[in-house]
Amino acid sequence: MENQYANEIWPLVVYFVMVILMVVTMLVLSSLLGQKRREAATNDPFESGIVSVGGSQIRISVEFYLVAIFFVIFDLETVFIFAWAVAFFELGWQGYLSICVFIAILVLALIYQWRAGALDWGNKTQTGLRNTQNAVGEKI
Repeated sequence: MENQYANEIWPLVVYFVMVILMVVTMLVLSSLLGQKRREAATNDPFESGIVSVGGSQIRISVEFYLVAIFFVIFDLETVFIFAWAVAFFELGWQGYLSICVFIAILVLALIYQWRAGALDWGNKTQTGLRNTQNAVGEKI
């Protein structure tokens, strides 16, 4: 029994050793072949070769993130719809009804987001915050 267990696990052990060996090799080669000197611009952050201007603590509107999340959510749904379209004839009426329910849920989610104001861009006003004070007693 123990011999059979050893025969089954040895490929995993060999794989584990090879991964560790590869990681150690990459780290050693990186330290040997890497840049040794430091220049003034070495630690400067940049993106796409453009030097940053201003601080890193700028405020970005949450709408940008919402649009990105909505895009990911609804873009992934198109993959499911495309897969359904490829297998349309094999799925029959049950597949058709399933995709109709799926699309109906997507439409309801979009309507919910629209009604909740997640898709509204522009000036946002907050009601009920006038004449409020912070912990120091200053009016906000």
